[in-house]
Order: sequence, then structure tokens, then C-alpha cells
Amino acid sequence: MSLPDYRYPDKAPGPRSLISICMAWSLRTLPTLSEDQFSQWGKLLEERTGIQLVFQQKAWLESQMSSRMRELGFEDYDHYYLYVTHGLEGKLEWTRLIDRIAVKETSFFRHRDSIEYVRQYLQNKINNQTLHNSFDVWSLGCATGEEPYSLAMVINDCFELAMLDPYYGITAMDISSSALAAGRKARYSKRRIEQIKPEEIKRYMHQCADGSFEVVGKLRDRVCFTQANIIHARQLPHVKVDVIFCQNLLVYFRRWLRRDVLNALIDRLKPGGLLVVGLGETVDWEHPLMQRTTDDQVQAYIRAEQE
Repeated sequence: MSLPDYRYPDKAPGPRSLISICMAWSLRTLPTLSEDQFSQWGKLLEERTGIQLVFQQKAWLESQMSSRMRELGFEDYDHYYLYVTHGLEGKLEWTRLIDRIAVKETSFFRHRDSIEYVRQYLQNKINNQTLHNSFDVWSLGCATGEEPYSLAMVINDCFELAMLDPYYGITAMDISSSALAAGRKARYSKRRIEQIKPEEIKRYMHQCADGSFEVVGKLRDRVCFTQANIIHARQLPHVKVDVIFCQNLLVYFRRWLRRDVLNALIDRLKPGGLLVVGLGETVDWEHPLMQRTTDDQVQAYIRAEQE
């Protein structure tokens, strides 16, 4: 199907014709991905994001790509592949496509036990008077912000309970620019905040005129959203942080990449720092500087105080 040439006014369709053309184009059924095409796209996705697809996800990948291809007028997966892998326009298009593919489901206090473990860790530091500087946290694969704001709630609780100035900061990282934009906006529907306790909503959420809920400013001011690709963990800033929260992310990577990422993250932890990953995301990883905690409800590791 070829689109009309609007360079010649006498050939341009009227409003109704144009609407019909656009509707027909949007409803057009694209061919299915062949096994070779799926392999090609899967390889590109893994190389650029670390996400490993299995063949059972072919239909899902087709649906994510085909909707974007229709918007641009592509009829063939091979032509679209050439487009996203060449030139500046291709780089920009890849970021738009990855927004659809890489944004994972998230929620406030997803696996609350892990969030609460961070509360316990900070509370122990305050009680033992071992919190001498700012309390710094990384939230990796932060998606649309629910995770870092959940962390901010329990961290802020600890500082207020101890009547200390809230001297902390959370760096929230994700590969998706649209997800980061949503995190910065910090507005969520009523359904999205169902996992937050009523008393937490009262302290940390403000209901807006349209019925949505906005995270209060004192938490938003403590969360910085930045774009980063976790598969290049060794290129992340060489700073030392107290907590690295990396949950529901490593599960999409191959085993060797999980180990490589975790080994790189250790270098960014302060002595005695805490690393939290998703329960069961890595079962055979060990490191001489890291000791797994004894809590069976979470998968967390403490870095040695001295190397």
C-alpha cells in the first residue's frame, strides 16, 4: 500500500478520504515474524538491553513492534530493522521502541519485605550511631517511579522517627526515557496506589483535583531520575552508596550477565553497604566481599566492612 502524494493539491484526498486511508492503514495486519527475524530482533534486543527473549514471546514482540510500525508506515520487519539500526533517526526510533518493549510492570511496595529490609537496615545504622554521612540509595530498573518512592517513604520514616534532618538521596535509573518522565511527574491513579497503606497515603500522597495521587514534594525532592543501561554497569558513576536496590531486573538476563552486573555493583557499595535483588533472581552468585543475610524472606547481601 502506498500513501498519497500530497505534493499535488489536485491529488490530495478530502478529509473523509484521508480519515479512511488512515483507518485502513492502522487496521492493516502485518505478517508474522519468521523464526530468523525473531532471532535477529532478539539478538539486537539482548545486545542493547540484556533482555533475553524465548520463542514463546514471539507473539508479544510482534504486537509491540507492529503497533509502532503501523504508526510509521512500515510493512516489513526487515525494513524496520534497517531503520532502527542505522543513523541518528534510527537511534531516536530505537529509544521509542524500547519504551514499549523494556518497561516492566511495577507497583508501590512490590515485595514489601525487601523494602522493609531497607528500613530495618537504616534503622539499625541510626540506632548504632553509624550513620555519619548522607544515606545514599540506587534504585535500578526503577520504571515509572513506584519503587524509588516506596524506598523514600520508609527512609523518610526512619529520619522523622529519629528526629533527624532527612539527609538522604535516591538515584533512580532506567533505560526508558518515557518511564523516567512518568517517575518525575510522580502522579498515579487510585488503582496504582493500592499497595500503599492508608497511613502512608495520608503522609506521602496528595490527592489531585482529577482524582489522581501525587507524591509529596519532600519525597520528590529526594529522588533523582536518570537514564542508564544496567548491562553497562561498569560504566555507572564510581561513587559509593549505602544501598543498591536491583529487583525484578536480573531475571531477564543470562546467567553470565547477571554475575557481571552484580560484580560491578559491588564496587559502588560503601563498606557495610546493602545489595538487594529479587528473591531467587540469582541462586549461584558468590563474592568474597559479600555475605548473604539470614532473612529467608529477602535476597540481600552485606558488603564487608574491610576488604
